[in-house]
Amino acid sequence: MMNLYRLLPVLALLFGLGACNPTKHLPEGERLYTGAKIEVNGLEKKQRKALATELSELARPKPNTNVLGIRYKLYFWNLVDTPKKRGVKSWLKRKFGEPPVLASEVKLEKNREIMQSRLVNRGYFHGLVAAAADTSGKGRYMKAVYTATPGEQYFIRNVTYPDGTDSLSVNIQRIAKRRELLKPGAPYSLDRIKAVRTRIDQILKQRGFYYFNPEALLVEVDSTVGDHKVDLNIVVKDDVTPRSLEQFRIRKITVYPNFDLEESLSGDTTGDQEQATLTKEGYYIADPQHHYRKVVFSKTLMFKPYDLYNRRDHNTSLNRMVNLGTFKFVKAEFTDVDTPGNFLDVDYYATPQPRKTLGAQVLGLTRSNNSTGSELSLSWRHRNFFGGAEQFSASVYGGLESQIYGQQNVTILRYGSELNLTLPRILSPIPINTRGEYVPQTRFTLGYEHYNRTDLYSLNTFKGQYGYSWKPEIRKEHQLTLININVVDSSQITDSFRRLLAINPVLQRSITRQLIIGSMYNYNYNTNARSNRLRHNYFFNGNVEGAGNLLGLLTGASAENPVTIQNIPFSQYLRGEVDFRHYWRLNTSRPANDITLVSRLFAGAGYAYGNRPDLPFIKQFFSGGVNSIRAFRARSVGPGTYEGGSYTANGITYLADQPGDIRFEFNNELRFPIYSFIKGAVFVDAGNVWSMREDSTRPGAEFTSKFLSQLAVGAGVGLRFDISFLVIRADLSTPIRRPGNQSVDYTFGNPEYRRQNLIINLAIGYPF
Repeated sequence: MMNLYRLLPVLALLFGLGACNPTKHLPEGERLYTGAKIEVNGLEKKQRKALATELSELARPKPNTNVLGIRYKLYFWNLVDTPKKRGVKSWLKRKFGEPPVLASEVKLEKNREIMQSRLVNRGYFHGLVAAAADTSGKGRYMKAVYTATPGEQYFIRNVTYPDGTDSLSVNIQRIAKRRELLKPGAPYSLDRIKAVRTRIDQILKQRGFYYFNPEALLVEVDSTVGDHKVDLNIVVKDDVTPRSLEQFRIRKITVYPNFDLEESLSGDTTGDQEQATLTKEGYYIADPQHHYRKVVFSKTLMFKPYDLYNRRDHNTSLNRMVNLGTFKFVKAEFTDVDTPGNFLDVDYYATPQPRKTLGAQVLGLTRSNNSTGSELSLSWRHRNFFGGAEQFSASVYGGLESQIYGQQNVTILRYGSELNLTLPRILSPIPINTRGEYVPQTRFTLGYEHYNRTDLYSLNTFKGQYGYSWKPEIRKEHQLTLININVVDSSQITDSFRRLLAINPVLQRSITRQLIIGSMYNYNYNTNARSNRLRHNYFFNGNVEGAGNLLGLLTGASAENPVTIQNIPFSQYLRGEVDFRHYWRLNTSRPANDITLVSRLFAGAGYAYGNRPDLPFIKQFFSGGVNSIRAFRARSVGPGTYEGGSYTANGITYLADQPGDIRFEFNNELRFPIYSFIKGAVFVDAGNVWSMREDSTRPGAEFTSKFLSQLAVGAGVGLRFDISFLVIRADLSTPIRRPGNQSVDYTFGNPEYRRQNLIINLAIGYPF
């Protein structure tokens, strides 16, 4: 009842807006336009619906925005007579209001002609559209009614292509033979014909036809062949320039890696060109100061002298030059060569970034353990460290975070430093195919971090990495880390935490000294990486890693005879995880107001053996928190049916992280617009973690065949404030089922129940 009472003001406001007369302030003799109704005659139900939807998108203007029949924006517009007045009402009018769409603004005949033209473009050559204004309802309203009678749709019977023996005609014939561009038996579609012309142009650009363009093709349509069929004849126009019909090759390739746009406006590059040196690959490099080693360009550019022009290589070369991170702007100029044959010279003008920069950055962040705070980092970067476009950076950082467990607010202090060296090539004896749009990289990293949980303990972490990353295309990325070293050591353990260790030995895992020496591979696939309007998009991230395996063979380490390095037993394990997400856009026709259903499945497992019996704490799995099961506090779910709860010693309460060797989790979230940058969400989360082996300190933690019945389930609602460069998220959720106790008694009137079970999560960014 209490929640219902709180909703009453909102309901009263909605009913009040609905009760207002939106036509009250219309000019004399005017009516309010309420939208278009499309009626389609003579087709099957599915075809009628699809065609009606398509034609409705053509109707102009669009009516006033409404929700459940309430034109709330028009209500705000009518608050004051003139926007010149100051005050709250005037602000509401300007900020939230929308002027009335009048019936006099509707051009029925123009809309009718556009819709009838669309019928012709879809193959309904004898289709008719009638338009009428409907004012029969109560009040001063007008609806536009368009009645479409498409008639018979025409289908493609035959398609012919240029039959000449010249180079262009032969290539078009080959394209048509390999790809059935326009299929006989398919419905006639002008949009499809335009797309085919563009597709032919794209393929020809891959085959040296630099000057060709889609407008050079003419598609002749013969609709007199009978039986509601058409013949299509694709021909090359007579008035195209001769150079559009010829293939071109690349002759001379010159690179200007120190190009300055301002200087070029007052002079030319002749001086630099005269000093250009020729490489063994055939490039001319105009770099008299020798800022760059020549290998940079031989590894980056795709064209070689006397290659056939190829638009893909053209674009890929530009992308790779920019992705080096050394150049700010890159452009390519192709010029005809006044020599026998069809040749092009290409000049690459690259404007370098500042080689050395010093920067500062302030970040707001949310971590998987529900700690939220900020971080300040200072970094020094050199963008051409060894003259081969290598990126070297040195950074120091420090941050202060707050972690909330129930009524306790924990302060966490972090600081550290990191060195990174990135080479724009793969240093490997094993060849890796890296001729995509992105420059492959070899990475070296050294880092140190001090993590101080002020009331309990401190952790010192040292890491070193060496590996590769490469992207065949924007949607796919591979990362192979050949050497991954992590050393974690604890210090400054407080007496209070020592007493907690005596109560719960599992806490010891969070501060145990750890040594990890291993390798890992990660693959990422993301269709959202390229902007699109697809109804379905996908994200996949999978990785596998192993540690101590080769070291175990060399040293003969085992559980009975553990081997230590600097008095630390090194870890031996195998671990893998997959994260799959499906983004289902429910309304592709309205890009500004997307309603999206996001589904996520996560599964991971790790198995420790040999030199050490358990997974390192930093490699174990956790469930619960802002990016997991949001109805449960961070890292508090499981493992299995075990409920760890909180521990208190000498007045200090500590909610122990509950790690597991196996994690299974799935989430569903419906995202929808509310107003402008404010988005809403409704979600359901489920999952748990389990131990691979029986754990005597945590009864019920072991993974069994009954794992599905042990899933924790939660649901909730949320708000997302999406201001393009930053997303602030607030979620309110409650448990539906607990792993150890499936029944949940909902007693919202009980303050203690609300404190324990209504979980509010504040975070930065979307959960997935």
